[in-house]
Amino acid sequence: MQFTESEIQRYSRHIILQEVGGKGQLKLKRAKVLLIGAGGLGSPAALYLAAAGIGTIGLVDGDVVDLSNLQRQIMHSTATVGQPKVESGKKTLLALNPDITVNAYHQVVNADTILPLISHYDVVLDGSDNFSTRFLVNDACFFAKKTLISASMFRFEGQLTTIKPHQGYPCYRCLYPEPPPAGLVPNCQEAGVLGVLAGTMGILQASEAIKEIIGIGETLADKLLIYDALEMKFRKVARPKDPACPLCGPNPTIKDLWSDYTVTCTI
Repeated sequence: MQFTESEIQRYSRHIILQEVGGKGQLKLKRAKVLLIGAGGLGSPAALYLAAAGIGTIGLVDGDVVDLSNLQRQIMHSTATVGQPKVESGKKTLLALNPDITVNAYHQVVNADTILPLISHYDVVLDGSDNFSTRFLVNDACFFAKKTLISASMFRFEGQLTTIKPHQGYPCYRCLYPEPPPAGLVPNCQEAGVLGVLAGTMGILQASEAIKEIIGIGETLADKLLIYDALEMKFRKVARPKDPACPLCGPNPTIKDLWSDYTVTCTI
């Protein structure tokens, strides 16, 4: 796999970086990244992954574009209101970079569909807005041994971590052993979210994915990054493995995907 002249020109600012170079850019071109959710987090993440030259991008979302999405979901536009988000997103990404492949999956992920989906990809980005989907994605990536970049938002705060227990790091259940009761934590429709926060966290997801693919920088796999937009403050806290983790611990009680994950909306 080589670069065309137009690709060399397109990615020239990457290629001149010593940490990336031609070899790193080739890794990006060969990479396949799946985004769970084509909304607030998925939009900026997908745009920058496409711009960076990720060879294959998959978009999974069962929703259509709504006018209320456009305050933060920048992959879509007023003209695409009513269209499936994955189709709207695919058009936007290919307009930005026609040299990549974009696969659109207009569907909601569940225990039956997620493993076949992620089997075709190297890295998964979770941009969902509910705990049940996050646990489903975490568990599926654990069983499939896929690296997962997980981000979340609430009002003015965002969180980000990298999950790769197949390399000895903690999984999502080491941080949250099980989902909270339904209705306890409000979603974006109920609590609101600062639009630009989605941009910040989605771009950080893309940055972590690129680092993982190329193999540069410091991983977030044993840390949780917390961002407070009101205070403009970042902090990192340790995220150790839980020796009693029901999924990745030495005596797991979760040995396959549940059949009753409840999926709601994506942000």
